Amino acid sequence: MSTPDPSHVPDHDSVYDGLLGGDDSHWAFGTDFEDPLAGVDTTVPDGVDHRDLATYCLMLGDDALVLSQRLSQWCSNAPDLEEDIALANIALDLLGQARLLLARAAAADPTVVPALPEGSPAPPEDALAFFRDDRDFRNVRLVESDNGDFAVTMARLLLFSTWRLALFQRLTDSRDHVLSAVAAKGVKEMTYHRDYAARWFLTLARGTEESRRRLVSGLSATWPLRAELFSAHDVEVRVARAGVGVDPSTVADEVDVLLEQVFASSGIDRPEVAPLAGVQRRTGRDGLHTEAFSLLLAELQVVARAHPMGTW
Repeated sequence: MSTPDPSHVPDHDSVYDGLLGGDDSHWAFGTDFEDPLAGVDTTVPDGVDHRDLATYCLMLGDDALVLSQRLSQWCSNAPDLEEDIALANIALDLLGQARLLLARAAAADPTVVPALPEGSPAPPEDALAFFRDDRDFRNVRLVESDNGDFAVTMARLLLFSTWRLALFQRLTDSRDHVLSAVAAKGVKEMTYHRDYAARWFLTLARGTEESRRRLVSGLSATWPLRAELFSAHDVEVRVARAGVGVDPSTVADEVDVLLEQVFASSGIDRPEVAPLAGVQRRTGRDGLHTEAFSLLLAELQVVARAHPMGTW
C-alpha cells in the first residue's frame, strides 16, 4: 500500500474539522445569497403605477410561496420515493419563482416590505415571506387548502398549473423585464408541473375503483376554489392595461379546453359544485383566507418570528 503524500493530508484530527474553519457564520442559511435581481433591469416601465406592480408581484409570488409550502409537506409522506422527490422539486420550482417575484415587489415599491427590528439581516423577499400577517398575503385560496390525500393534491396541482402556465405564457410579453424573465423560465417549469399532474390524474382515473373514487372526491373538493383563479382583481385589470400583467379572465376559455381534454381522456365528468363565495366580494387576492391558511402560515413563519435577528 502506498504511503499518503503528507501535502494532501489535512492538518486536522478529523476530516470534518476542516469544515468548521473557526467561523460558524457560514452555517447560517442564506447569508451568502446574492440579490436575486442582480444584473436585471428593475426600472418600472413608463406609465405603470409602482404600487400596482408591487401588488401584482405579491399576488403571483404568494401563490407560488404558499403552494410550495403545502407541497413540501409531502416530503417523506408521498406514496413512494420517486413521487416524494418529484413533489419536492415542484415545490422548489415554485419557491424560486416566489423569491424572484417577492424581490421584484420590494424593488417596485419598498413600502410593501414590513418593518423589521433595527439591524435585522433579512433581505426584502424574506421579510415579505416571514413577517407579513395573513391579511397581507394576496394568494388565491386554492393554494392554501389542505393537501388531503394524494388524489386531492394531484387535482389541485392540475387546476393550478394549467391556469398558471396559461398566465405565464402571456406574461413573457410583459413590458416589465423582471416579470418577462420570470415567466420565460416559469413556462418550462409549469409545463412539467401540468404534465406531471395530468399523468397522475389519468393514472388514478384508470386505476382501481378506489383510486378513481378518491380522484373524483378530490376534484370535487378543489373545484369550488377554481372560479377565483379567473376572477380579475382591480389591480390585475390595471396592470394588464398597462402592458405588464395578465387579466386572468382572458385565459379561462383556454384552460377549460385543456381541462376538458384531460377529463375526456380519463372518463371523469366536470364537477357540478358551486364556487366558494367570498365575504362581501373579498377573496384571497384581497387578503381574505381560509382557516387552513392561518395554520400553514404559522408553520412557515415560526422560526423567523421567534428569531427576527437571525440569519436564514
